[in-house]
This record gives sequence, C-alpha cells and structure tokens, in this order.
Amino acid sequence: MRPPVRFWPAVLQANPLDAIATGAHAAAAPAPDAVRLFGITLIGATPHNLHKLILTAAFIAVAFVVAWTIRSILKLFIGSRSGTQFQFWAKQGVSLVVAAILMLGIMSIWFDNPARLAAFLGLVGAGLAFALQRVITAVAGYFVILRGKTFNVGDRIVMGGVRGDVIGLSFMQTRIMEMGVSPKEAGDDPSWVRSRQFTGRIVTVTNDKVFDEPVYNYTHEFPYIWDEISVPLQFHNDYDTADRIIIEAARRHAMSCSQVAKDETTRLKERFGLEVSEIDPRSFWRITEDWLELTVRYLAPDHGGRAIKDAIGRDVLAGLDEAGIVIGATRQEALPGPREPNSSKRAR
Repeated sequence: MRPPVRFWPAVLQANPLDAIATGAHAAAAPAPDAVRLFGITLIGATPHNLHKLILTAAFIAVAFVVAWTIRSILKLFIGSRSGTQFQFWAKQGVSLVVAAILMLGIMSIWFDNPARLAAFLGLVGAGLAFALQRVITAVAGYFVILRGKTFNVGDRIVMGGVRGDVIGLSFMQTRIMEMGVSPKEAGDDPSWVRSRQFTGRIVTVTNDKVFDEPVYNYTHEFPYIWDEISVPLQFHNDYDTADRIIIEAARRHAMSCSQVAKDETTRLKERFGLEVSEIDPRSFWRITEDWLELTVRYLAPDHGGRAIKDAIGRDVLAGLDEAGIVIGATRQEALPGPREPNSSKRAR
C-alpha cells in the first residue's frame, strides 16, 4: 500500500526566511496615505492627522476669541475699576472655564478611543510628574490659593519673602507690587524704603511657595493694621501731660470706633472669635534704665499708614516742645543753662 498523502498548509511549506522578510517589508512599508516631503515619509503625517491639526488650531482660536469677548463684556459691567475682587474672580473664572473647554476639546479631537486616551494620559502624566515637578506644584498652589481663599488681588501679603500688594495671579505665578518695611520689621529682608510704601518694583513669585513658606495676609478679613509710635521721655517730666498730648494727636489722625464699619468687626468676631473692642488709640508706659517709654497704639487703614504716622509724629513733637517736655536719647545735645548775673550786679 502507498502511504497516505498529507497536505500541509502553504505557510508551513514556504521558506521561513521568506516569511520573515515579507513581514519586515510590510512593517517597514509606509502607510498608503502617508505624507511625503522631498521623497521622505513624515512619521504620523497623514491627511487624517492634518485635518485634526487644522481643527485643533481653529478650536484654540475660537476659544481665545470667546474668552476675549467674555472679558470685554465683563468690562462693561466693571467699568474702569481695577483691582477689585469682582474683577479678580471674573478673570479667574473665565480662565478656568476656557482652559477646561480647551483640554476637553483637544482630547476629543485627537482621541476617539477611550482606551487610547487612558493609556496616553497615563504615560504623559508619569512623564510630567517626573520632569515638571515644580510646575505641577505651582499649578496646584494656584488652586490652593483660590480654594482656600489665601488672598485676592489687592490684598497686602508677604509671600516668598516679598512684601507688597497682589496685582496679578495666573496658573503658575503671583505678581506683587513690592513695598518697604518699617524700622520694627527691619529683620525681614528690608528694602531701601523704610516704611510700608511701594518701592516701584514688581516681583513675580511662583505659586508653589504656599507649600514651602507661610503666607502673611494683612488685609483679607480686616482691612486695617494696628501700629505703634514710641516716644522716650526723660525722667522727672510731666508724664500726664505728655500722655495727653500723644493720645490727642493719635485721635486726630488714626481710626476710631465711629470710623470702622460695624459689619467688619462683627464678621471678624463671627469668623475668628476675636473681639475688636479697643479700636480707639491707647497709650502704654514702660520704665527702662534710661527713660520712660511712652507708646501709643492706634488703628490705621491698610494703605496710607505712613502719612498717619507722620501727622501724629509732627503733632507730638509740637505739643511736647510747647509743654517743655524733653525727649530722652542716648546722645543729648548740650542745652544752654540759666544765665548767671554779671559781676556788677553781684557786687551790688
């Protein structure tokens, strides 16, 4: 008997090397709709991807036009006012909405398969988390500032060692109009301006500083600042008269209970449990080895405190000079003593 004839598949009958070469050639062959430039096939450049790219650019342009239109409409309601909380939150809201729409729109254009989108986001997220740690932290700080209401535009803060007024906030940076420090704050990196007035410099601080350092806000909940003026008096002066002069000067120029809105003090009490009972100026005495230090504590608005301190200081000096009260100092100028009668008068 003849052995049975076996029929093997054509793939097994073919030469294995020929099959490998055929597969490699198929893998290396460009896509039939690939874009070629000067005889070179551009990777990923297909008419379909070009259509998506054009659609993405058009979508971004439309989004920016819509954002500009919304901001222009908001200006009609805001008017010429700048630096207000309404303007601040309006700008932040428009920026967040436009950014969210852009992200969703671009992902919808380029990723029509949810599985591919999830894989892409996973790879990109891992790469960004490693390469852009500070950038991601700064963006996270932006949302912490907004959600935690750390500060608003116009607030006077200290952030990242910079003291001043907030004039701008973006996703990554905060812009601060720098101001100087008072002599009692000289240990906090003083600038050339020796008081709480603007230096003329605009300092940009990244938002990630909210995670590294404390942020001091002078004016967020209570737009007033307590300040002090200390006057050293030589011993054996009329202390009561000096105290009256200082208190009256502070009451003429500083804030009082009648000038502070009742709702502001009520809000401070309800939110933080703080009693703002001593708003009117008050004096304190402190005995030292060299003199009696008379200090007046008063309330001033968040802006214009230097002018108030200047006016109080002028009135105090004028009042002390008129009352004949001498200010104490480590170095005193020689004062002329009483004139002695001449010899002829003594002889008589």
